[in-house]
Amino acid sequence: MSDIFFGFGSSHGPLLSSPPEYWDFRTDADRANPTHAYRGGTYTYDQLCELRKGENFAAENRIEVRRERHARNQHQLDRLADRVETAAPDVIVLVGDDQHEWFQPEVQPSFAVFHGKEVLNTAFDEAEAKTVSPGRASVMKARHPPEDRYYPVESGLAARIIARAIDDEFDVAASARAPSNGVGPIGIGHAVQFIYRRVLRDRPVPLVPIFLNTFYPPNQPTPKRCYDFGRSIGRAIAGWDSGKRVAVCASGGLSHFVIDEAFDHRILQALSARDTKALLGEPNAMFQSGTSEIKNWITVAGILSETNLRMNLLDYVPCYRSDAGTGNAMAFATWE
Repeated sequence: MSDIFFGFGSSHGPLLSSPPEYWDFRTDADRANPTHAYRGGTYTYDQLCELRKGENFAAENRIEVRRERHARNQHQLDRLADRVETAAPDVIVLVGDDQHEWFQPEVQPSFAVFHGKEVLNTAFDEAEAKTVSPGRASVMKARHPPEDRYYPVESGLAARIIARAIDDEFDVAASARAPSNGVGPIGIGHAVQFIYRRVLRDRPVPLVPIFLNTFYPPNQPTPKRCYDFGRSIGRAIAGWDSGKRVAVCASGGLSHFVIDEAFDHRILQALSARDTKALLGEPNAMFQSGTSEIKNWITVAGILSETNLRMNLLDYVPCYRSDAGTGNAMAFATWE
């Protein structure tokens, strides 16, 4: 049998990979977005400014505050990277979301498990980086290695997770190879890129990539469905007859593109206390846009529900980039 002995979670937003002086490269997109999701409603940028004018986001956007938040993020990412290196898992089951990187509107599964031999992270394209803003270029350079890099996949465990999911009445999509764009295989998406580049420091630890469609209607799974899918994954891992030490990872979150600190703290408290009722009691309408990536954490909570591992929050860092309260709230945690 295999042992789920460790878990970790990390935000993966672009503000983690760009200097605070460049954070406004995302603010232009915020101003242009007519449908910001916030507490079950949708708002324009100007409507958000009016709705939240008493929260004094101008103070949060001062460059010295941004620099302090950026430094905290990097410190916690270094701590998390060191902890994962010390834990030295044999396999990592990584739960993330696909944002039309592999899966397109033609076919968009709610749940997908990759069971091929390896996945590719494509090399940094210096020529393309010269065509975009400095902030976006810094993100590209952080997420992509200097040369194409392949990460091995633990196909046996992936196949077992798929089989268990079917037994548990989940109609999970099975992906055996990366899609191609005509030039070659499409590289693995941001949810895996960031973890392997920044947290694993490109060590080729075997993984099982599991993708949720958290972002795109009409087939976004509910928080309860994600939690129950996680329980199925956890049982598949526990019954895997390999003797390998397995870690699980939640990639993404927390609230964005509109930061909601009160909501984030409720979620983190529920995860820490293993309070399933509170965790699943949040309305599904709260999990929209980037905030939907919290469902990756809920899935990991389900995976770990039959273990004795408890969440240890390393830090929660809200990173604002506009007077409308847009940005990305970052969280870093381990389960030990």
